[in-house]
Amino acid sequence: MSLPIEDYAMIGDCHTAALVSKLGSIDWLCFPYFDSGACFASLLGSDEHGHWSISPADEVRSVKRRYRGDTLILETEFETDTGSAVLVDCMTPRDDVPQLVRMVVGTRGQVRMKMELVIRFDYGSVVPWVRRTDRGISAVGGPNMLTLSTDAPLRGEDLKTISEFTVSEGQKIPFDLTWSPSHLPAPEAVDPEKAIPETQTWWEKWSARCTYNGKYRDAVMRSLIVLKGLTFLPTGGIVAAPTTSLPEMLGGVRNWDYRYCWVRDSTLTLNSLINAGYMEEARDWRRWLLRTVAGSPSDLNIVYGLHGERRLTELELGWLPGYEGSKPVRTGNAAAEQFQLDIFGEVESSLYQCREAGLETEEGSEGVGLALLKFLEKGWEQPDEGIWEMRGPRRHFVHSKVMAWVAFDRAVRSVENGWIKGDVEHWKKLRQQIHDQVCREGFDTRLNSFVQFYGSQHLDASLLMIPLVGFLPADDPRMIGTVKAIETHLIENGFVGRYTVDPNVD
Repeated sequence: MSLPIEDYAMIGDCHTAALVSKLGSIDWLCFPYFDSGACFASLLGSDEHGHWSISPADEVRSVKRRYRGDTLILETEFETDTGSAVLVDCMTPRDDVPQLVRMVVGTRGQVRMKMELVIRFDYGSVVPWVRRTDRGISAVGGPNMLTLSTDAPLRGEDLKTISEFTVSEGQKIPFDLTWSPSHLPAPEAVDPEKAIPETQTWWEKWSARCTYNGKYRDAVMRSLIVLKGLTFLPTGGIVAAPTTSLPEMLGGVRNWDYRYCWVRDSTLTLNSLINAGYMEEARDWRRWLLRTVAGSPSDLNIVYGLHGERRLTELELGWLPGYEGSKPVRTGNAAAEQFQLDIFGEVESSLYQCREAGLETEEGSEGVGLALLKFLEKGWEQPDEGIWEMRGPRRHFVHSKVMAWVAFDRAVRSVENGWIKGDVEHWKKLRQQIHDQVCREGFDTRLNSFVQFYGSQHLDASLLMIPLVGFLPADDPRMIGTVKAIETHLIENGFVGRYTVDPNVD
């Protein structure tokens, strides 16, 4: 079974990403894109569902891991009784097809190594046909082909590809895995000796653009690199995660596919990138947003595909046992069909952030914003499913109403700053109407706290957004009471729970 999730590190090329365990095994990888079928899916099952491990053949005394500087190049250092070796993992910035490069570097003495490659296309369900090539193997299954090039000896065994070799101090053993469409000739392998330094240079140039130089720069920089790794370079979309079906609770059924672009999550990511000086990513994301939300404002989705797809059909993959037995494993996400009112506020807030950051006006951006506001003039009164995607009845969620307020507030500010034109007096009246209703219907005097939805006594962590978006000041007595209630009833072991569970709904 898979290791604890904290024992995995991410590498990627801004098209897809892989998870590498501290034992040197790639247990999750989708080619060619984040939302493609996985060729290594043992994270959600067993080794037989696909993995690629490279590790010492003898007992490992210690493992150390690090990223190489401000890059997404991973280094895993193994110590054994006979020596030490470093496994270098990265995905190269691609011009065409994805390339995954692994390099074993001897650093002391001699280390006997073993490699096991188990390719299983379509989330562990398809065993490919494998044949030898001049420098390795190729594996074909349906539309997919993987080509492995290496100087290490290879042999087939029980539908696996095995290699055993010894690396000495100063010696390098390279591996290059390339995906390509199976109906086309296999692409040429890269030279790992050149590819790894070129990848390092690419990331260092990107990282050097960061404008933050404060006390926590290392932590901020690492977070920004991960966020960059989750951007989908061809379109500018930003995925919530590179994985599907990691459980919210071990053994539970809330196992969702997050390899898509949530408007809300992307907005938070966008703000972080803007604050650190990454305007190019902000510009690309805004273009993705404007293309994606085109259509009727009432049809605005909370989540879209990498290219802006709206239909994310949810399926269950019954052959996978799930992470630590957490079933079902899912692809697609039915949350795309939900109505979540707060998204309108997120979009308007994002457009406002782009204007405030000085990004030039994008053709069509003002029209999209005005169309969303036109719908919201009546739409804000509708109940919705809320931020947490609970699959229960629609409610008048307080956080959703607050974000509707944000939409009109940011529109008013944009007019006052001379960025857009609109009926500012009408928007001010709606802004005040929403504010009055939330304070009247969404606050429970017995709890001395805002509540999850009108008329309830349930708490919700999303209420902590109220001062962050400017709806009320943080020192307002109603917010102080809300924070105290959340501290009392939602915090456990130092973590804030999302909401008080109603078993009749969720």
